Amino acid sequence: MSDTPGWASPGPDPSSEERQTGAPGAAEPMPTGKPAPAAQPSEAPQSPDAKISDAKGPEAPEAKASEAKWAEGQPPPGQWSAPTGAPAPGQAPPPPPPGAGWGGQPPAGWGGPPAWGNGWGGPPPAAKPGVIPLRPLSIGEILDGAISTMRAYWRTVLGISLTVAVLTELCALLLQGVLLKDTTSTLSDPDVTPAEALRSLGSITAGALLVGVVSVVGTIVATALLTTVTSRAVLGKPISIGEAWRESRGQLLKLLGLLMLLALITGGILVAGALPGLVVGLVAGFDAPAVILLVLGILAAVVVMIWLTVRFSLASPALMLERQGVWKSLSRSAKLVQGSWWRVLGVQFLAGLIANMVSWIAVIPFTVIAFAVNGEKMTALMGTGAQPAGWSFLLITGIGSVIGATLTMPVKAGVTVLLYIDQRIRREALDLELARAAGVQGYTPGATPGPVPGS
Repeated sequence: MSDTPGWASPGPDPSSEERQTGAPGAAEPMPTGKPAPAAQPSEAPQSPDAKISDAKGPEAPEAKASEAKWAEGQPPPGQWSAPTGAPAPGQAPPPPPPGAGWGGQPPAGWGGPPAWGNGWGGPPPAAKPGVIPLRPLSIGEILDGAISTMRAYWRTVLGISLTVAVLTELCALLLQGVLLKDTTSTLSDPDVTPAEALRSLGSITAGALLVGVVSVVGTIVATALLTTVTSRAVLGKPISIGEAWRESRGQLLKLLGLLMLLALITGGILVAGALPGLVVGLVAGFDAPAVILLVLGILAAVVVMIWLTVRFSLASPALMLERQGVWKSLSRSAKLVQGSWWRVLGVQFLAGLIANMVSWIAVIPFTVIAFAVNGEKMTALMGTGAQPAGWSFLLITGIGSVIGATLTMPVKAGVTVLLYIDQRIRREALDLELARAAGVQGYTPGATPGPVPGS
């Protein structure tokens, strides 16, 4: 097996085959088919040096020495003659002359089924039992695999994402239509008391926390189920929502702990970056140096947060598919991302950009329809006006949000899982285990092409 999983070893050296079969280019001399003419008795044989001397006259001793040395290294004249007679026993016949034009037949020994690294053909196709080929993937193949999973298992995938999107949007709708409506009218009243303002703020905070909890729980469930579905799609095996739930429910609490730990880490880094500027500002006043220190600390914290987010971005599929704990999944993600940080960042950024564009395309038409039906102003949407948005406006925009989340959630989860599988194929030859699990007959690592251009 080669050092890099998924790479094919090159074929045999054509020059070594020619030397073994006695093809043209071997060191054995070829017969000319005609005997060499005998020397005339009246003429004495002359050496090549004598002929050159007669033709060009006397030369320097250094030139004669170099010519003599060059003559000693030359092969006998018989090896340079073209073959005109029948080949010797055990010697391969010379190749026929090429045909006219570009359609001529290739020389003998080049026809037939091509082998990898020898002949006219390219590399053999990789085994593809599911949505991706079992070899290192390019960025386009990762995105295509996520979309192919949604197309091939649309009942399971869209059922999961639609359920989670509807529950999350329903909570957000109730928050905006009930709690925010009353609190907005209360806070906009100039005669409101401090106690009423605090109660309104408390209601808003409680509603926001409720929506956040529902969103987190929905994201955890959707991530776990979609990870299981994508792993089955790689093997080409069908799976239902019930089967995905039974396989992934044992890891839900660990996945919750992982997401909470990542949130605490990123929040702690942001606080640590902003803390020096805040302390200096509170002690000496928020003058220009304190503000600059605060801004620089936040920027440094953001850079560290991005680096850690990419480094731990493969922790959730490692936790789900390897049945690892929280800390072990973080270390596994760091190991897989090591040396490929920029590539992982590029794939995740591109997937997020595509998902956001799809979500905007789904939401914008419904927002325009909501304005046309309800007659709301832009201030109502942005939450800056005194009058809250009506129920018709919230329902129509909510439908657009549900459609956008239903379409984008499987793409994000699928890209993360396929990126995790791709990194394991590159580093740990996971394609062998996947081929055995998929029941691919006669699979060997050399059957897959090597590095993918543009990956």
